[in-house]
Amino acid sequence: MSPARKLTSSPEQPQPLRTVAQAVRGWVERLGEVWVEAQVIELNRRRNGYAFLTLRDLTEEVSVQASCPVAVLDIAGPLTVDTAVVARIRPRYWLGSGRLSYEVLELRPTGEGRLLAHLEQLKRMLQAEGLFDPVRKKPLPFLPGTIGLVTGAGTAAERDVLENARRRWPAVHFEVRHALVQGQHAAGEVMAALAELDADPAVEVIIIARGGGSVEDLLPFSDEGLIRAVAAARTPVVSAIGHEPDQPILDLVADLRASTPTDAAKRVVPDAAAEAERVAQARSRLTRAVERTVRLAGDQLAALRSRPVLQAPTATLDLHAERLVLLRDRARRAIEQRLTAERTGLTHARERIRAMSPQSTLERGYAILLDGDDVPVTAVAQVDEGDGLRARLADGTMVVQVVEVEGREGDWDV
Repeated sequence: MSPARKLTSSPEQPQPLRTVAQAVRGWVERLGEVWVEAQVIELNRRRNGYAFLTLRDLTEEVSVQASCPVAVLDIAGPLTVDTAVVARIRPRYWLGSGRLSYEVLELRPTGEGRLLAHLEQLKRMLQAEGLFDPVRKKPLPFLPGTIGLVTGAGTAAERDVLENARRRWPAVHFEVRHALVQGQHAAGEVMAALAELDADPAVEVIIIARGGGSVEDLLPFSDEGLIRAVAAARTPVVSAIGHEPDQPILDLVADLRASTPTDAAKRVVPDAAAEAERVAQARSRLTRAVERTVRLAGDQLAALRSRPVLQAPTATLDLHAERLVLLRDRARRAIEQRLTAERTGLTHARERIRAMSPQSTLERGYAILLDGDDVPVTAVAQVDEGDGLRARLADGTMVVQVVEVEGREGDWDV
Protein backbone atom coordinates (compact mmCIF):
# COMPACT_ATOMS: atom_id res chain seq x y z
CA MET A 1 0.00 0.00 0.00
CA SER A 2 1.56 3.31 -1.13
CA PRO A 3 1.73 6.18 1.39
CA ALA A 4 -1.09 8.67 1.13
CA ARG A 5 -0.34 12.18 -0.15
CA LYS A 6 -0.51 14.78 2.59
CA LEU A 7 -2.95 17.64 2.07
CA THR A 8 -1.69 21.18 2.68
CA SER A 9 -3.95 23.76 4.26
CA SER A 10 -3.95 26.95 6.36
CA PRO A 11 -6.54 29.29 7.81
CA GLU A 12 -6.08 31.47 4.77
CA GLN A 13 -6.22 28.58 2.32
CA PRO A 14 -8.47 25.81 3.84
CA GLN A 15 -9.29 22.62 1.99
CA PRO A 16 -12.94 21.94 1.02
CA LEU A 17 -14.55 19.32 3.26
CA ARG A 18 -15.36 17.18 0.24
CA THR A 19 -11.69 17.05 -0.62
CA VAL A 20 -10.84 15.72 2.80
CA ALA A 21 -13.74 13.21 2.67
CA GLN A 22 -12.69 12.06 -0.81
CA ALA A 23 -9.13 11.65 0.39
CA VAL A 24 -10.27 9.57 3.36
CA ARG A 25 -12.37 7.38 1.07
CA GLY A 26 -9.40 6.93 -1.21
CA TRP A 27 -7.19 5.90 1.70
CA VAL A 28 -9.84 3.43 2.90
CA GLU A 29 -10.46 1.96 -0.54
CA ARG A 30 -6.73 1.45 -1.07
CA LEU A 31 -6.81 -0.87 1.96
CA GLY A 32 -9.03 -3.23 -0.09
CA GLU A 33 -10.30 -6.63 1.16
CA VAL A 34 -8.53 -8.18 4.11
CA TRP A 35 -8.86 -11.39 6.15
CA VAL A 36 -9.20 -10.78 9.88
CA GLU A 37 -9.46 -13.03 12.92
CA ALA A 38 -12.10 -12.04 15.45
CA GLN A 39 -14.88 -13.15 17.76
CA VAL A 40 -18.62 -12.64 17.17
CA ILE A 41 -20.00 -10.88 20.25
CA GLU A 42 -23.32 -9.74 18.78
CA LEU A 43 -25.47 -10.94 15.89
CA ASN A 44 -28.72 -9.40 14.65
CA ARG A 45 -30.62 -10.55 11.59
CA ARG A 46 -32.62 -8.07 9.57
CA ARG A 47 -35.44 -8.64 7.09
CA ASN A 48 -33.77 -6.89 4.16
CA GLY A 49 -31.39 -9.80 3.54
CA TYR A 50 -28.59 -8.49 5.75
CA ALA A 51 -27.34 -9.30 9.21
CA PHE A 52 -25.33 -6.96 11.44
CA LEU A 53 -22.39 -8.25 13.46
CA THR A 54 -20.19 -6.90 16.18
CA LEU A 55 -16.69 -8.32 15.82
CA ARG A 56 -14.11 -8.07 18.59
CA ASP A 57 -10.37 -8.72 18.55
CA LEU A 58 -9.37 -11.97 20.26
CA THR A 59 -6.91 -10.30 22.65
CA GLU A 60 -7.55 -6.55 22.73
CA GLU A 61 -10.67 -4.56 23.53
CA VAL A 62 -11.16 -3.54 19.91
CA SER A 63 -14.52 -4.07 18.22
CA VAL A 64 -16.19 -2.93 15.00
CA GLN A 65 -19.68 -3.04 13.53
CA ALA A 66 -20.08 -4.94 10.26
CA SER A 67 -22.86 -5.91 7.87
CA CYS A 68 -23.09 -9.33 6.30
CA PRO A 69 -25.47 -10.79 3.70
CA VAL A 70 -27.63 -13.53 5.17
CA ALA A 71 -26.48 -15.85 2.38
CA VAL A 72 -22.91 -15.57 3.67
CA LEU A 73 -24.12 -16.56 7.16
CA ASP A 74 -26.00 -19.56 5.76
CA ILE A 75 -22.89 -20.78 3.96
CA ALA A 76 -20.80 -20.38 7.12
CA GLY A 77 -23.27 -22.43 9.11
CA PRO A 78 -24.99 -21.59 12.38
CA LEU A 79 -23.15 -18.96 14.39
CA THR A 80 -23.59 -18.15 18.04
CA VAL A 81 -22.25 -15.41 20.27
CA ASP A 82 -18.58 -15.91 21.25
CA THR A 83 -17.86 -17.99 18.14
CA ALA A 84 -14.33 -17.43 16.84
CA VAL A 85 -14.24 -16.71 13.09
CA VAL A 86 -12.01 -15.59 10.27
CA ALA A 87 -13.72 -13.09 8.00
CA ARG A 88 -12.92 -11.45 4.70
CA ILE A 89 -14.03 -7.87 5.16
CA ARG A 90 -13.97 -4.71 3.09
CA PRO A 91 -13.99 -1.27 4.77
CA ARG A 92 -16.14 1.39 3.17
CA TYR A 93 -16.34 5.12 3.74
CA TRP A 94 -19.59 6.93 2.93
CA LEU A 95 -19.11 10.49 1.66
CA GLY A 96 -22.60 11.64 2.45
CA SER A 97 -22.48 10.81 6.16
CA GLY A 98 -18.77 10.49 6.79
CA ARG A 99 -19.43 7.05 8.29
CA LEU A 100 -16.93 4.22 8.17
CA SER A 101 -18.42 0.71 7.87
CA TYR A 102 -17.25 -2.84 7.25
CA GLU A 103 -18.83 -5.39 4.94
CA VAL A 104 -18.27 -9.11 5.53
CA LEU A 105 -17.75 -10.88 2.23
CA GLU A 106 -16.88 -14.33 3.59
CA LEU A 107 -17.06 -15.92 7.03
CA ARG A 108 -15.61 -19.13 8.43
CA PRO A 109 -15.91 -20.43 11.98
CA THR A 110 -12.60 -21.55 13.51
CA GLY A 111 -11.71 -23.89 16.37
CA GLU A 112 -14.72 -25.04 18.35
CA GLY A 113 -17.01 -22.82 16.34
CA ARG A 114 -16.04 -24.64 13.15
CA LEU A 115 -16.71 -27.95 14.82
CA LEU A 116 -20.13 -26.78 16.05
CA ALA A 117 -21.00 -25.59 12.56
CA HIS A 118 -20.13 -29.01 11.14
CA LEU A 119 -22.25 -30.71 13.78
CA GLU A 120 -25.13 -28.38 13.06
CA GLN A 121 -24.99 -29.21 9.35
CA LEU A 122 -24.95 -32.94 10.15
CA LYS A 123 -27.88 -32.45 12.53
CA ARG A 124 -29.91 -30.68 9.85
CA MET A 125 -29.22 -33.44 7.34
CA LEU A 126 -30.26 -36.20 9.74
CA GLN A 127 -33.33 -34.25 10.79
CA ALA A 128 -34.35 -33.87 7.14
CA GLU A 129 -34.17 -37.66 6.84
CA GLY A 130 -36.64 -37.97 9.73
CA LEU A 131 -34.26 -39.68 12.18
CA PHE A 132 -35.37 -37.35 14.99
CA ASP A 133 -39.08 -37.72 14.34
CA PRO A 134 -40.99 -38.37 17.60
CA VAL A 135 -43.04 -41.12 15.90
CA ARG A 136 -39.85 -43.19 15.67
CA LYS A 137 -39.36 -43.14 19.44
CA LYS A 138 -39.91 -46.55 21.03
CA PRO A 139 -41.47 -46.68 24.51
CA LEU A 140 -39.40 -48.00 27.39
CA PRO A 141 -40.61 -51.08 29.31
CA PHE A 142 -41.95 -50.38 32.78
CA LEU A 143 -39.65 -52.91 34.48
CA PRO A 144 -37.04 -54.34 32.08
CA GLY A 145 -35.77 -57.81 32.87
CA THR A 146 -32.27 -57.05 31.56
CA ILE A 147 -30.71 -53.64 30.89
CA GLY A 148 -27.82 -53.20 28.50
CA LEU A 149 -25.18 -50.61 29.43
CA VAL A 150 -22.50 -49.24 27.10
CA THR A 151 -19.95 -47.10 28.94
CA GLY A 152 -16.29 -46.69 29.74
CA ALA A 153 -14.66 -49.26 32.01
CA GLY A 154 -14.47 -48.15 35.64
CA THR A 155 -15.92 -44.71 34.91
CA ALA A 156 -18.07 -42.61 37.22
CA ALA A 157 -20.86 -42.88 34.65
CA GLU A 158 -20.87 -46.70 34.99
CA ARG A 159 -20.91 -46.47 38.76
CA ASP A 160 -23.71 -43.89 38.78
CA VAL A 161 -25.95 -45.99 36.54
CA LEU A 162 -25.39 -49.29 38.36
CA GLU A 163 -25.60 -47.97 41.90
CA ASN A 164 -28.64 -45.75 41.39
CA ALA A 165 -30.51 -48.43 39.45
CA ARG A 166 -29.86 -51.09 42.12
CA ARG A 167 -30.75 -48.65 44.86
CA ARG A 168 -34.13 -48.12 43.23
CA TRP A 169 -34.73 -51.75 42.25
CA PRO A 170 -32.33 -54.21 43.91
CA ALA A 171 -33.24 -57.11 41.59
CA VAL A 172 -32.32 -55.25 38.41
CA HIS A 173 -30.00 -57.14 36.04
CA PHE A 174 -27.42 -55.47 33.76
CA GLU A 175 -25.47 -56.61 30.72
CA VAL A 176 -22.49 -54.22 30.65
CA ARG A 177 -20.29 -53.68 27.58
CA HIS A 178 -17.20 -51.51 27.99
CA ALA A 179 -16.06 -49.28 25.15
CA LEU A 180 -13.91 -46.24 24.59
CA VAL A 181 -15.96 -43.09 25.13
CA GLN A 182 -13.41 -40.59 23.81
CA GLY A 183 -11.11 -40.43 20.82
CA GLN A 184 -11.26 -41.45 17.19
CA HIS A 185 -12.00 -45.14 17.90
CA ALA A 186 -14.73 -44.48 20.45
CA ALA A 187 -17.63 -44.32 17.98
CA GLY A 188 -16.70 -47.68 16.44
CA GLU A 189 -16.44 -49.45 19.79
CA VAL A 190 -19.73 -47.99 20.99
CA MET A 191 -21.40 -49.15 17.77
CA ALA A 192 -20.02 -52.68 18.22
CA ALA A 193 -21.24 -52.86 21.84
CA LEU A 194 -24.64 -51.51 20.79
CA ALA A 195 -24.97 -54.14 18.04
CA GLU A 196 -24.07 -56.95 20.47
CA LEU A 197 -26.62 -55.87 23.07
CA ASP A 198 -29.31 -55.19 20.44
CA ALA A 199 -28.92 -58.76 19.15
CA ASP A 200 -29.51 -60.20 22.65
CA PRO A 201 -33.27 -60.93 22.98
CA ALA A 202 -33.06 -60.74 26.78
CA VAL A 203 -31.96 -57.09 26.70
CA GLU A 204 -35.04 -54.86 26.77
CA VAL A 205 -33.42 -51.42 26.91
CA ILE A 206 -29.89 -50.10 26.28
CA ILE A 207 -28.20 -47.16 28.04
CA ILE A 208 -25.25 -45.37 26.42
CA ALA A 209 -23.52 -43.34 29.14
CA ARG A 210 -20.46 -41.21 29.81
CA GLY A 211 -19.61 -38.16 31.90
CA GLY A 212 -19.39 -34.58 30.73
CA GLY A 213 -16.62 -33.05 28.67
CA SER A 214 -15.76 -30.58 25.97
CA VAL A 215 -17.24 -30.55 22.51
CA GLU A 216 -14.21 -32.48 21.23
CA ASP A 217 -14.51 -35.05 24.04
CA LEU A 218 -18.20 -35.71 23.23
CA LEU A 219 -17.65 -35.73 19.46
CA PRO A 220 -17.91 -39.56 19.11
CA PHE A 221 -21.52 -39.37 20.28
CA SER A 222 -22.34 -37.15 17.31
CA ASP A 223 -20.76 -39.56 14.83
CA GLU A 224 -23.04 -40.15 11.84
CA GLY A 225 -22.44 -43.92 11.87
CA LEU A 226 -23.38 -44.20 15.54
CA ILE A 227 -26.46 -42.04 15.03
CA ARG A 228 -27.70 -44.24 12.21
CA ALA A 229 -26.97 -47.40 14.23
CA VAL A 230 -29.06 -46.11 17.14
CA ALA A 231 -31.88 -45.17 14.76
CA ALA A 232 -31.89 -48.70 13.32
CA ALA A 233 -31.69 -50.49 16.69
CA ARG A 234 -34.53 -52.85 17.61
CA THR A 235 -34.12 -52.20 21.33
CA PRO A 236 -35.05 -48.81 22.87
CA VAL A 237 -31.92 -46.71 23.48
CA VAL A 238 -31.39 -44.19 26.26
CA SER A 239 -28.76 -41.48 25.79
CA ALA A 240 -27.01 -40.39 29.02
CA ILE A 241 -24.09 -38.34 27.76
CA GLY A 242 -22.48 -35.58 29.79
CA HIS A 243 -24.28 -33.11 31.99
CA GLU A 244 -27.49 -31.13 31.51
CA PRO A 245 -26.06 -28.47 29.08
CA ASP A 246 -24.33 -31.08 26.88
CA GLN A 247 -26.36 -32.28 23.92
CA PRO A 248 -24.65 -34.44 21.32
CA ILE A 249 -26.66 -35.58 18.34
CA LEU A 250 -27.15 -38.96 20.06
CA ASP A 251 -29.60 -37.22 22.42
CA LEU A 252 -31.83 -36.35 19.46
CA VAL A 253 -32.00 -39.80 17.87
CA ALA A 254 -32.24 -41.82 21.09
CA ASP A 255 -35.65 -43.01 22.24
CA LEU A 256 -35.10 -41.18 25.53
CA ARG A 257 -32.64 -38.49 26.53
CA ALA A 258 -31.42 -38.53 30.14
CA SER A 259 -29.69 -35.41 31.42
CA THR A 260 -27.04 -37.44 33.32
CA PRO A 261 -26.15 -41.10 33.88
CA THR A 262 -27.86 -40.88 37.27
CA ASP A 263 -31.00 -39.58 35.59
CA ALA A 264 -30.85 -42.51 33.15
CA ALA A 265 -30.93 -44.98 36.04
CA LYS A 266 -33.97 -43.21 37.47
CA ARG A 267 -35.77 -43.15 34.13
CA VAL A 268 -35.15 -46.81 33.20
CA VAL A 269 -36.12 -48.64 36.41
CA PRO A 270 -38.92 -47.75 38.82
CA ASP A 271 -38.32 -46.99 42.48
CA ALA A 272 -39.37 -50.07 44.50
CA ALA A 273 -40.22 -48.00 47.57
CA ALA A 274 -42.21 -45.51 45.53
CA GLU A 275 -44.02 -48.30 43.68
CA ALA A 276 -44.86 -50.00 46.98
CA GLU A 277 -46.19 -46.71 48.28
CA ARG A 278 -48.27 -46.25 45.12
CA VAL A 279 -49.62 -49.81 45.50
CA ALA A 280 -50.53 -49.06 49.12
CA GLN A 281 -52.21 -45.83 48.06
CA ALA A 282 -54.07 -47.64 45.27
CA ARG A 283 -55.26 -50.32 47.69
CA SER A 284 -56.37 -47.63 50.13
CA ARG A 285 -58.26 -45.82 47.38
CA LEU A 286 -59.79 -49.11 46.23
CA THR A 287 -60.85 -49.97 49.79
CA ARG A 288 -62.44 -46.55 50.24
CA ALA A 289 -64.15 -46.87 46.88
CA VAL A 290 -65.58 -50.31 47.76
CA GLU A 291 -66.71 -49.08 51.18
CA ARG A 292 -68.31 -46.03 49.60
CA THR A 293 -70.07 -48.21 47.03
CA VAL A 294 -71.36 -50.56 49.71
CA ARG A 295 -72.46 -47.63 51.85
CA LEU A 296 -74.30 -46.03 48.96
CA ALA A 297 -75.94 -49.35 48.11
CA GLY A 298 -77.01 -49.74 51.77
CA ASP A 299 -78.44 -46.22 51.78
CA GLN A 300 -80.33 -46.95 48.58
CA LEU A 301 -81.64 -50.23 50.03
CA ALA A 302 -82.74 -48.44 53.23
CA ALA A 303 -84.47 -45.78 51.14
CA LEU A 304 -86.26 -48.47 49.18
CA ARG A 305 -87.27 -50.31 52.33
CA SER A 306 -88.64 -47.09 53.83
CA ARG A 307 -91.08 -46.62 50.99
CA PRO A 308 -94.72 -47.37 51.88
CA VAL A 309 -95.09 -49.95 49.17
CA LEU A 310 -92.37 -52.06 50.77
CA GLN A 311 -93.38 -51.39 54.37
CA ALA A 312 -96.98 -52.53 53.60
CA PRO A 313 -96.87 -54.53 50.36
CA THR A 314 -100.64 -55.33 50.55
CA ALA A 315 -101.65 -51.68 51.00
CA THR A 316 -102.19 -51.27 47.29
CA LEU A 317 -104.12 -54.50 47.13
CA ASP A 318 -106.21 -53.45 50.13
CA LEU A 319 -107.02 -50.19 48.43
CA HIS A 320 -108.08 -52.03 45.28
CA ALA A 321 -110.04 -54.53 47.38
CA GLU A 322 -111.93 -51.68 49.02
CA ARG A 323 -112.63 -50.18 45.62
CA LEU A 324 -113.76 -53.61 44.41
CA VAL A 325 -116.18 -53.94 47.38
CA LEU A 326 -117.55 -50.46 46.69
CA LEU A 327 -117.94 -51.24 43.01
CA ARG A 328 -119.60 -54.58 43.82
CA ASP A 329 -122.06 -52.93 46.25
CA ARG A 330 -122.76 -50.27 43.70
CA ALA A 331 -123.36 -52.93 41.02
CA ARG A 332 -125.63 -54.90 43.36
CA ARG A 333 -127.69 -51.79 44.18
CA ALA A 334 -127.85 -50.89 40.52
CA ILE A 335 -129.06 -54.40 39.66
CA GLU A 336 -131.63 -54.38 42.46
CA GLN A 337 -132.85 -50.95 41.39
CA ARG A 338 -133.04 -52.17 37.82
CA LEU A 339 -134.93 -55.33 38.85
CA THR A 340 -137.32 -53.32 41.02
CA ALA A 341 -137.95 -50.96 38.17
CA GLU A 342 -138.49 -53.88 35.80
CA ARG A 343 -140.83 -55.64 38.27
CA THR A 344 -142.81 -52.45 38.71
CA GLY A 345 -143.06 -52.01 34.98
CA LEU A 346 -144.03 -55.65 34.55
CA THR A 347 -146.74 -55.31 37.20
CA HIS A 348 -148.13 -52.23 35.51
CA ALA A 349 -148.03 -53.91 32.13
CA ARG A 350 -149.72 -57.00 33.51
CA GLU A 351 -152.44 -54.88 35.12
CA ARG A 352 -152.96 -53.06 31.86
CA ILE A 353 -153.11 -56.35 29.99
CA ARG A 354 -155.50 -57.77 32.51
CA ALA A 355 -157.66 -54.66 32.26
CA MET A 356 -157.85 -55.17 28.52
CA SER A 357 -158.32 -58.97 28.56
CA PRO A 358 -161.77 -60.67 28.09
CA GLN A 359 -161.43 -62.28 31.49
CA SER A 360 -161.63 -58.90 33.15
CA THR A 361 -164.71 -58.18 31.17
CA LEU A 362 -166.21 -61.47 32.20
CA GLU A 363 -165.40 -60.75 35.85
CA ARG A 364 -167.43 -57.59 35.64
CA GLY A 365 -170.54 -59.68 34.76
CA TYR A 366 -170.30 -60.04 31.05
CA ALA A 367 -170.44 -63.32 29.10
CA ILE A 368 -169.21 -64.48 25.72
CA LEU A 369 -171.67 -66.38 23.57
CA LEU A 370 -170.32 -68.97 21.23
CA ASP A 371 -172.26 -70.84 18.58
CA GLY A 372 -171.86 -74.49 17.84
CA ASP A 373 -168.67 -73.72 15.86
CA ASP A 374 -167.19 -71.76 18.81
CA VAL A 375 -167.59 -68.55 16.86
CA PRO A 376 -168.45 -65.60 19.09
CA VAL A 377 -171.96 -64.30 18.61
CA THR A 378 -171.80 -60.55 18.19
CA ALA A 379 -175.16 -59.87 16.51
CA VAL A 380 -178.72 -61.20 16.89
CA ALA A 381 -178.76 -62.01 13.23
CA GLN A 382 -176.30 -64.82 13.83
CA VAL A 383 -178.78 -66.90 15.86
CA ASP A 384 -182.32 -68.17 15.59
CA GLU A 385 -184.77 -69.10 18.19
CA GLY A 386 -184.14 -72.51 19.50
CA ASP A 387 -180.34 -72.44 18.74
CA GLY A 388 -178.13 -73.82 21.43
CA LEU A 389 -175.28 -71.54 22.54
CA ARG A 390 -172.46 -71.79 25.00
CA ALA A 391 -172.01 -68.89 27.37
CA ARG A 392 -168.48 -68.36 28.80
CA LEU A 393 -168.56 -66.68 32.15
CA ALA A 394 -165.78 -65.58 34.49
CA ASP A 395 -165.75 -68.83 36.42
CA GLY A 396 -166.84 -71.34 33.75
CA THR A 397 -169.06 -72.19 30.75
CA MET A 398 -172.73 -73.07 30.48
CA VAL A 399 -175.03 -74.14 27.63
CA VAL A 400 -178.12 -72.01 26.90
CA GLN A 401 -180.86 -72.06 24.32
CA VAL A 402 -182.20 -69.05 22.41
CA VAL A 403 -185.84 -68.59 23.35
CA GLU A 404 -186.43 -65.31 21.66
CA VAL A 405 -184.42 -62.94 19.45
CA GLU A 406 -184.96 -59.22 19.76
CA GLY A 407 -183.17 -56.51 17.87
CA ARG A 408 -181.57 -53.52 19.70
CA GLU A 409 -183.51 -50.40 19.59
CA GLY A 410 -181.22 -47.40 19.65
CA ASP A 411 -177.79 -47.13 21.32
CA TRP A 412 -177.34 -47.94 24.94
CA ASP A 413 -174.22 -47.89 27.09
CA VAL A 414 -173.00 -50.60 29.30
